[in-house]
Amino acid sequence: MMAGQLVHLAEVTRWPAVSLGIIPLGITDRGPAGPAEDFWIFDSQVVTSELVSGYLSVTQPREIAMYAQAFARLAEIAVYGARARELLAVLAPQH
Repeated sequence: MMAGQLVHLAEVTRWPAVSLGIIPLGITDRGPAGPAEDFWIFDSQVVTSELVSGYLSVTQPREIAMYAQAFARLAEIAVYGARARELLAVLAPQH
């Protein structure tokens, strides 16, 4: 099942309205992004993060800026397009 999901992600990298970045293993300098918890930036008003005990909603502009900086670093070290598909193919070689 996971291999099928990886193949689908590789297909998604070709969609014009999608930007799928993959951070390769071995990247150690994640800057302000690492280690980081999962987070979702909805807009300039709120960021959420899932914790063990529930969701955290961040609404302070200074804190939102910190998450935006972390996301920018993750986007900077991620690979996209053909390079992302190469990494996915290594994980699902039978497809």
